[in-house]
Amino acid sequence: MDTLPLHGNRQRSAFRLSPEQKTLALILGALALRIVFAAAIGLGVDESYTVATARVLSLSTFDHPPAAWWLTHFAASLFGESPLALRAPFLLLFVLTSWLMFVLTRRLFGAQAGFYATLALNLSPVLGLTDASWILPDAPLLPAMLGCAYALSRVFFEPGARRAWWLAAGVCAGLAMLSKYHGVFVFAGAALFVIASPRQRFWLATPWPYAAGLIALLIFSPVVIWNAQNHWVSFLFQGGRSGAPHFSFVAPLALIGLQSLFLAPWIFIPLLALFVRSLWKGPAREKDFFLACLAAAPILLFTLVAFWSSKRVLPHWVAPGYLMLFPLLGREIAVRLEQGAPLLRRGLIAASAFMVVGVGLVSALPHLPLAALSGSRYPLFEMLDWDDFPRALAARDWDQPKTFIAATRWLDAGKLDYALHGAVPVLCLCAEPHAFGLIRDPQDFIGQDALIAAPKLTIDEARARFGGFFDSIEQVAPVDIKQGGQPAIVLQIFRATNFHHPAREFSLRDKDRANADGR
Repeated sequence: MDTLPLHGNRQRSAFRLSPEQKTLALILGALALRIVFAAAIGLGVDESYTVATARVLSLSTFDHPPAAWWLTHFAASLFGESPLALRAPFLLLFVLTSWLMFVLTRRLFGAQAGFYATLALNLSPVLGLTDASWILPDAPLLPAMLGCAYALSRVFFEPGARRAWWLAAGVCAGLAMLSKYHGVFVFAGAALFVIASPRQRFWLATPWPYAAGLIALLIFSPVVIWNAQNHWVSFLFQGGRSGAPHFSFVAPLALIGLQSLFLAPWIFIPLLALFVRSLWKGPAREKDFFLACLAAAPILLFTLVAFWSSKRVLPHWVAPGYLMLFPLLGREIAVRLEQGAPLLRRGLIAASAFMVVGVGLVSALPHLPLAALSGSRYPLFEMLDWDDFPRALAARDWDQPKTFIAATRWLDAGKLDYALHGAVPVLCLCAEPHAFGLIRDPQDFIGQDALIAAPKLTIDEARARFGGFFDSIEQVAPVDIKQGGQPAIVLQIFRATNFHHPAREFSLRDKDRANADGR
């Protein structure tokens, strides 16, 4: 009788998956779910803008370093401009992100901790869904940051590790900086750790950290060269996003609250607690402190900026900092589950079900015949592609030679340009054209007619804003952007003749020339 349970346990253990196998199954299952999500919904505002401005390949871009734009450019060239084709490189990059999370956590805290860290990462809405599926600079940023953290973990915690891991860290840091300016934070965190840890401080007297820094700067150099050629517009834009000083004690609290929603409260609260505990204990718990140092710069910097910034600090700016804390969370989950913790096990199951059901519902929403969620009440308003616009152009014979499309905001320009797939040029006639002010020169369109397309623009407003740049402006029939058969957005359309006097603010090139000339 006593041998039966023992035999049963041996039989069950023979079919038990290793942490590596579970992690691979998790990554593949999550990828399949994200593929459905990426194929089901249209591109967001930032995604459409990236696709439109990525058609012109350059060393860098106005908004961010160029990695996401390069990936988008080559994806569109190879596979076309369907949402899934464009998002494919970003989906695959998160596969790499998830595996790097596992191997980093496995090295620091064991394989079981690695599995649970990867699970928690995939259950985080902003990191495990949007950054993992959409056309965003964070998609190449995250694996580069984790790759750098892994290389540094080999340097700091592996006796006799090869010094070449410093060089690998430099390559990964450079790739992170080539993805988003946040990449500099991984070196800032490493420097903080080395300076604050007595056991690691000797590295400051060796050439290896400095060699890694030089490699990172070399990889980042296209961004510097491009900015030097374009009057440092990207650095100035990002540096000015905090706005004028305006002290507020409410803004940081609101930022923290939004961070909890973006990461999910059941993930954010433990991450924050582990971050505070690791900083408090300091180098005495060296691995914990290492991860906390890597996380500290974005978390603390943007929270402090929220105290005095007159502009809103966006919660996803902080997310790369929390990325570095997931190994700590994975270890905590593994330890507690080893001790029992049935409530934690049920919580993980509930969180997983919540993510799967939520993604399924969002993916199905555009295709459900729900009148209450159609038209202007459509909740995924910003994910709506403006495909009705090119159809209207063709039906009304508006897509004539020597006619361009004019948008009044860079967000609308991105939507229009993506919908047109480059068939008709789009200019952004506004004071903040972003990359549209660099990739197209309004001077090239002098003498052409335009169709001005903008939501909620009246004929009086159109003539007041743009009358001096055209011979005449007349309103024509609007175009309905529909969802579920009902108008969700009404684009007001104005026919403008003979574009003859483009303002300097329509082109960042002209604006920079004027600044350089002292005018």
